[in-house]
Amino acid sequence: MTAKTIVATGTSSGLGFEAVKQLLAQTQPYKLLLGARDVARTRTAFGKLDFDTAKHSVTVLPLELSDLRSTRAFAQLALEKIGPTGIDILLLNAAISDGADKPGPHGSKWSEPLIVNHLAQHYLVHLLRDKLVESKSRVVFVSSGAVRQVEDPSVLDYDVKAGSGVPGIKLYGETKFIQLLGALWWRRQLAGQCAVLAVSPGLIPGTGLGRGMQMDMPANLPDAKPVAEGAASILRAFSREDLPEDPEQIFLTSWGEWWDKEVYGKTLDVALQEKWCPAKEDIEAEEGLDG
Repeated sequence: MTAKTIVATGTSSGLGFEAVKQLLAQTQPYKLLLGARDVARTRTAFGKLDFDTAKHSVTVLPLELSDLRSTRAFAQLALEKIGPTGIDILLLNAAISDGADKPGPHGSKWSEPLIVNHLAQHYLVHLLRDKLVESKSRVVFVSSGAVRQVEDPSVLDYDVKAGSGVPGIKLYGETKFIQLLGALWWRRQLAGQCAVLAVSPGLIPGTGLGRGMQMDMPANLPDAKPVAEGAASILRAFSREDLPEDPEQIFLTSWGEWWDKEVYGKTLDVALQEKWCPAKEDIEAEEGLDG
């Protein structure tokens, strides 16, 4: 079988690491290009896994999503590694849950969670766009049911800025809401060229994500799922071919159904999507990358 090429963020631990582990146990060969903040630690972790290195390849490249220059460098390295072949799947899994009580990284006006959970990965899709279109890739955004927590999107203008003081538990839902705006924006931009969908892994206490929210998520919570099950939910989005005809119905649930779009209806506002999904050139100008 021909190896499938996957470019991914957020795979150095938790759900992303487990998802890669499950891929490496498959008979289908994979060529994995993974972005990680701590390259040495991540390479060591994957090196300890028992998988067929004659069938699969794992390449870990430096990626610090709070730094858009690092995001751009990662995209360039990934494209060099891919060469003339294509990208089968782009997995956008990285997320943090800190509050907005610090200055923005590298002088940005935005909080680190907004940059990591949305802006940098939105920028990454821009940087890979030509290859994604050429490859007819599938783009998978790992989303969350927390998007339902946003009742009034107008507060986002203040809340997701650096120094707003918004706590992690609220900011996580807000930045994932904006990320879903981005998934829907890309669904429109890449219509007929790439398959774009969002997927929820479910409530997974074992990932450590709750630390940034300053809350403990016990494993015995109602509807809680183990990490392996959450990772399997993400991987279902790689192969599902029953995408609904309605282009706004984009969200695959952790129980394997397509969520009724009324559940995330506020993210269907096209004006909001345009507002929070800037063009590549606008991102580079605002974040000081065009100099």
